[in-house]
Amino acid sequence: MAVSNETRVTQFILLGISSDPDLQIIIFVLFLVMYLFTIAGNFLIILIIYVDSQLHSPMYFFLCNLSFIDLSFSTVTVPRSLVNFLSQSKIISFNDCIAQVFFLHLFGGTECFHLSLMAYDRYVAICNPLRYATIMNRRACLLLLLFTWTGGFIHACAQAIPVSQLPFCGPNEINHFFCDDHPLSLLACSTTFFSDTADIVNTGTLSIVCFSIVFISYAYIFSTVLKIRSAEGRQKAFSTCASHLMVVTLFFGPTAFIYLRPSVTFAGDKLISVFYSIVTPWLNPFIYTLRNEKVRKSMKKLGGRKVSFLGTHTN
Repeated sequence: MAVSNETRVTQFILLGISSDPDLQIIIFVLFLVMYLFTIAGNFLIILIIYVDSQLHSPMYFFLCNLSFIDLSFSTVTVPRSLVNFLSQSKIISFNDCIAQVFFLHLFGGTECFHLSLMAYDRYVAICNPLRYATIMNRRACLLLLLFTWTGGFIHACAQAIPVSQLPFCGPNEINHFFCDDHPLSLLACSTTFFSDTADIVNTGTLSIVCFSIVFISYAYIFSTVLKIRSAEGRQKAFSTCASHLMVVTLFFGPTAFIYLRPSVTFAGDKLISVFYSIVTPWLNPFIYTLRNEKVRKSMKKLGGRKVSFLGTHTN
């Protein structure tokens, strides 16, 4: 049924996580603290990798870009959520809502491809160490990075465009703390078969491609590592992959549960969305810095330079 311009929804209301005022204050503080640590932690990793020439290698180049993606991904949802926690209206315009869907999937899709790219990088480093510098040269790294962003852009368009074409004629309350395909589709006043099908096909294709790259890369990695006779060599090889595998699990698990199913609401959807959109970008800097010896040494070196500079300045 066609929807007239007079009845078309032009703005939505984000209901947030809870309607309890006391709980909203607690959630606001938690979100704010995690977001500040996300910004600081990921920016610190970018700064360290940029400053320390010893970290100018493909592995850390990709880690630097992952930090930028995490920082951007979290910024799409958290600042507006923080404002809504303290606001009475909680209104978001239709265009802003669709834009949030687009950028959410731009950075989310790019992160999926980027984590797959990092798995391939580890495969080349461990399985073809003598050819690593040749295969992962500067041009190849830039082309692979361009591929991840192009894939993320295509994924975002495929998610945002179908839902933007749905007719919305009321109600306009989104039972979520940010705009996304599933909660928006539930408000459409016509069939969402095409939108839901495009959503599942698009997300399913992305998941299959990314999971296949990660699975195949680590199958070869584990096969190669198990052939290493030295226990120390095996431990060193596994340690370089442990952080990446942890991040892949934390990101892929919740997103697969949310997006690889029809647009239906489960009680735990908001909590799972908090995990992949806020908690994972917050944890990533800790995972990589605490488990990566070179990054820890660079942090100490950078801290020493700052102390030395301040001491010279005061004298």
